Amino acid sequence: MKVEVKKIDDVERELKFEISRERVSKGLEDVYKDLGKHAKIKGFRPGKAPRKVLEEHYQGTAQSELVKKIVPEIYYEGIDKEKIEPIAMPEIADVDFKDGAITFKATVDIKPEIKIDGYKGIKIKRKSSEVTDEEMNKTLEYFKQGQGKDKEVTIDDIFAKSLGYPSLEEFKKSLMKQLEVDKDRQNKVDLENQIIEILLKKVKFTVPKSLVKQQIENALQHQKEQWQRQGMSDEEILKKVGSEREGLKGPSERQVRVYLVLNEIAALEKIELKKDDNIFFKVMEFLLKEAIFK
Repeated sequence: MKVEVKKIDDVERELKFEISRERVSKGLEDVYKDLGKHAKIKGFRPGKAPRKVLEEHYQGTAQSELVKKIVPEIYYEGIDKEKIEPIAMPEIADVDFKDGAITFKATVDIKPEIKIDGYKGIKIKRKSSEVTDEEMNKTLEYFKQGQGKDKEVTIDDIFAKSLGYPSLEEFKKSLMKQLEVDKDRQNKVDLENQIIEILLKKVKFTVPKSLVKQQIENALQHQKEQWQRQGMSDEEILKKVGSEREGLKGPSERQVRVYLVLNEIAALEKIELKKDDNIFFKVMEFLLKEAIFK
């Protein structure tokens, strides 16, 4: 086996493989043995047809079977030999079976080198979770409209009872608690977004295309399932997938960039990630504890 490695950019590598005639010949011998056990050829019992006869009937099949088997084997031998650690499955291309040898090309992405510091003590601004009178009044108005009430109708005990509460005071207490919880949740998301924006400005690196592609496909698959539940036809879904794909490129690249940065921080801080842990929430919990609030 021969392998040549070409650096495309910081994360992309192109590997060119050549499998020797000897290895191909040995591989074909094994393939024909397996084919011969089940091959149905007139005049011969299963397992008794000579190699030459099998080649006349199954040469194309044998070569295809060999390629399916030997290309992955050689690929893994090659990346092990060259000490390359891909972060996604390779793209295999230009497979050529010629003069008894096989050549092919594999394009792979490796983990980008991420140098990051200053992620502790990030200065962020915490918004108040206190519910204002204006917010309370807007929410009450929303409930009133939801009940189909005319604008002239007063928000009173009768109104509260129509919503299942004993009095307007009890309804407002319950509503206040829910609004505080919602606002607190929104404020936490805001804090997380501030940290992410600061981190992304601190570090520059090439994002692997394979991870972006994978993220896009995952998002599209999730979206397709939603469309199917909504009763869309396969034809409609196919059209929407085509229009959605390009729009997902930017957001998907950002999501991959965020993941890689957080993953690097997790490694630097030796943050233990169990099987079901979400890396975003786990690392963000650490960063929020380390943050400085303005």
